[in-house]
Amino acid sequence: MLRSVILAAARSSKIERLVGTAPVTRSLVRRYVAGETTAHAVATTRTLAADGLLATLDYLGEDTVVVEQADATRDEYLGLLAALKAEGLSASAEVSVKLSALGQRIDPELAYERASEICVAAADAGTTVTVDMEDHTVTDSTLEIVQRLRETHASTGAVLQAYLRRTEDDCKSQAVAGSRIRLCKGAYKEPETVAYQRGLDVDRSYVRCINALMAGEGYPMLATHDPRLIEIGIDRARWYDRGKESFEFQMLYGIRPTEQLRLAAEGYRVRVYVPYGDQWYGYLMRRMAERPANLAVFARSLWTKS
Repeated sequence: MLRSVILAAARSSKIERLVGTAPVTRSLVRRYVAGETTAHAVATTRTLAADGLLATLDYLGEDTVVVEQADATRDEYLGLLAALKAEGLSASAEVSVKLSALGQRIDPELAYERASEICVAAADAGTTVTVDMEDHTVTDSTLEIVQRLRETHASTGAVLQAYLRRTEDDCKSQAVAGSRIRLCKGAYKEPETVAYQRGLDVDRSYVRCINALMAGEGYPMLATHDPRLIEIGIDRARWYDRGKESFEFQMLYGIRPTEQLRLAAEGYRVRVYVPYGDQWYGYLMRRMAERPANLAVFARSLWTKS
């Protein structure tokens, strides 16, 4: 129930205003968000690379309602990719893109065109793009756009969410040669008709999806902080005779950094999801929903002076 309340708050403009003006919200945001500018994102990437970690960079924003906003998001990614190339960091970082930030809800074709431009810039920089997944109402549209992008940019990654009942089948169909699939649990409020509601059921689905991806010919990207699921991922990779270079773990910036370093030290590929930008509210609230224990830290920040 607490998770549902937090996710509802993520859509509340009133609560967003309260949070955004709270004195110490900024200190909490810094724990999960790299900063507001391209320079912050690049600096964080450089620090992670020095520690043997990879990055995927997300310019925060979603639910774009005007074309100009979609264009501004595209331009930010183009600038980010140019900066990564100039700094020699392309081998250590890719970008994660939300199609809703590129105008998907205005016109899917608009989102496709903007995403395609970002893919071109990523290829020029020597890296690639992963298309983030959002709520279930855009799953089909998102996968269709990813498939179109792969026609000219084969390394374009897709994201699948284990809490959706359909995802095991999606994993089986997507785990083809050359594909890159990020598997996460899912962080949106979804109805029971399309999504598992109990944590145990989501975990079981995640394990079935790991098996489907490891059995396929693609490149699995296991996005989880759960120690049990990490160990299961390692076990399944061994079962399917996969080398450490044939898959990766992904974790969020600011969550379990010691574990990120431990896995990297053991030779596993570890990629850190690094969000940046000033549109942090929805992202932060979903992180709270994923780990409700963080809510106490968050609530205290609202009433503490900086």
